[in-house]
Amino acid sequence: MQDTKKFFENLSGAGKSIGVLTSGGDAQGMNAAVRAVVRMGIYVGAKVYFIHEGYQGMVDGGDNIKEASWESVSSMLQVGGTVIGSARCKDFRTHEGRLRAALNLVQRGITNLCVIGGDGSLTGANLFREEWSGLLDELVQSGQISEEAAQTHSALHIVGMVGSIDNDFCGTDMTIGTDSALHRIIEVVDAIMTTAQSHQRTFVLEVMGRHCGYLALVSALACGADWVLIPEMPPKDGWEEQMCHKLSENRADKKRLNIIIVAEGAIDQNNKPITTELIKDLVVRCLGFDTRVTILGHVQRGGTPSAFDRILASRMGVEAVLALLEASPGTPACVVSLCGNQAVRLPLMECVQMTQEVQKAMDEKRFEEAVKLRGRSFENNLNTYKLLSHRKIDAELPRSSFNVAVLNVGAPAAGMNAAVRSAVRVGITEGHTLFAVNDGFEGFSKGQIKEIKWGDVGGWTGQGGSLLGTKRTLPAKHIDKIAEQMRIHNINALLVIGGFEAYLGLLELQAARSKHAELCVPMVMVPATVSNNIPGSDLSIGADTALNAITDVRRHTLVSECVCVYGEKIKIFFLWVTQNGSSVTWLRKTHFKTF
Repeated sequence: MQDTKKFFENLSGAGKSIGVLTSGGDAQGMNAAVRAVVRMGIYVGAKVYFIHEGYQGMVDGGDNIKEASWESVSSMLQVGGTVIGSARCKDFRTHEGRLRAALNLVQRGITNLCVIGGDGSLTGANLFREEWSGLLDELVQSGQISEEAAQTHSALHIVGMVGSIDNDFCGTDMTIGTDSALHRIIEVVDAIMTTAQSHQRTFVLEVMGRHCGYLALVSALACGADWVLIPEMPPKDGWEEQMCHKLSENRADKKRLNIIIVAEGAIDQNNKPITTELIKDLVVRCLGFDTRVTILGHVQRGGTPSAFDRILASRMGVEAVLALLEASPGTPACVVSLCGNQAVRLPLMECVQMTQEVQKAMDEKRFEEAVKLRGRSFENNLNTYKLLSHRKIDAELPRSSFNVAVLNVGAPAAGMNAAVRSAVRVGITEGHTLFAVNDGFEGFSKGQIKEIKWGDVGGWTGQGGSLLGTKRTLPAKHIDKIAEQMRIHNINALLVIGGFEAYLGLLELQAARSKHAELCVPMVMVPATVSNNIPGSDLSIGADTALNAITDVRRHTLVSECVCVYGEKIKIFFLWVTQNGSSVTWLRKTHFKTF
């Protein structure tokens, strides 16, 4: 903490002015990015200005450009959309419009811009930077600014942050707003599942993504959808029969629910649109299944940002200000991106050009190349979905005598079941035999072990807790019995999904290898704990869900409390409300504590 403080103290923003604007479509988390820019800018001594209504506000000037204070961004973190407004601006696309924008910035001493938007907004910002010196020359010649002002403000520095729910910008693993949009989709899917299972229905969901299928792909992976259609990977000829065959197999296996997710820009091999109505008609005609269509639309943009988006936007906002402070007149425009778990700076136009190359590859039907251009995250998600969703017939599977035991250890964490499902299906695909162990190491010692099949983990993705059962018991006092069970079931590898107890448990098993040859097998731990306290892992399974639960609680506001006396007992009641736009609704009266 002390080193960080010294680092920031060495960066001075004194005498500098920063403008921050949001442009293009809104995305949850934009306000968190604005807040971070304002507070980081003020922290280092710079002046920070809101530019309201995006580029239109920059062109119009006046009250659209206002200095921000520390307090002016209070309570913005949890608000969806963009508080400072966004607008499509035709004027900024013209030379005259950019000339007016330059004048408005120079008059306020703004030569540093943080632009939060999509690739079009960031491209416009870079063009503005390239034209800057010429625009100042014109303003001097027309007498609107002095030569001295032109020299003082001779360089314009641009830093971009990508705000887009589509995650369609190359160079970053995740854009601001994407995670929140995924939460909206999953909430809808979870709600639909109950009614679909009640009536044995097939649901076809359309999600946003005219040019990018990220939302459709990842939501399909997250909810275990039976089929997904995205623009980057059009289905091969004969897909209609394959899809119907899979849906029919599901019904034969007594599965009551079929989910098909379609990106709004989904196409076939001939670039013809694949619509939700087309799919519904196909399922009804070929299978006679009761089928419903749900189009999510702008609900995906709405609501409060997820914990991940709040953190991502905050980190990016801080990094954007640092980039502006360190910029020199020759520094090219950069974009703050997420790479792994780090906020990094990348050349803006290289990322924009790569993004444009994706669309060009799709237009030319080079779909495999388009997937690779989308980046490592997109490609890995696509491969994972294919691996986990489509079961190979037994004749196609490799043969293996390798037996793997899977168990949960420690407190339950959201996502444990999805991890088990993934491990089981990947193992089966590789030809291995998978064994499920109930109740952690304690159940292992008691022989609560049974083979688990592909269909046994169907529907596990969205289930909370641990369906295998989990306990905090460490293996040390059960080592002999665990070794015996490994010998009885011929266990060749161990996969432990859990928290710190799982970590300690594997250390105890490793220490016992000298006494038990059965324990001399590969052992792997997958961190799953809301505490996120496993050495070597930036993020454990369950931690993000726990953070979202906390942010949901924070949406409720304490407005009053009431102390009541019941004989010798004092009870405190709190009255909470939840804010919904401009209206306030009573939420609940909570019994809090008894003394």
